Amino acid sequence: MNDIIFKLSASYLKALSHPTRLKILDILKDEELCVCKIFEALELEQSNVSQHLRVLKDQGILVSRREGANIMYRVKDKDVFNIVNKVKEILIRQLNETQDLLEKEGD
Repeated sequence: MNDIIFKLSASYLKALSHPTRLKILDILKDEELCVCKIFEALELEQSNVSQHLRVLKDQGILVSRREGANIMYRVKDKDVFNIVNKVKEILIRQLNETQDLLEKEGD
């Protein structure tokens, strides 16, 4: 694989590598929302949420549009949820394997 693809992949995954950004994606999973609704749902300050939105937008994960005084955000490509869900599946499997090992050691 070309080095540029590795670098772009790493940048994309880095944008997903923060809990707040994953929560933002979860909030935007089914609908477009204004930033005011996003920061209310996260119970974080708007400036903090705006920084995370910018990272996701800069990577092309989110897109925005102006609607009056509000900026509306939505997920650009829903395939990002395939990545997030696959990571969740892997982690759940690893946790289950660890739990199984701990239970076997306790026997």
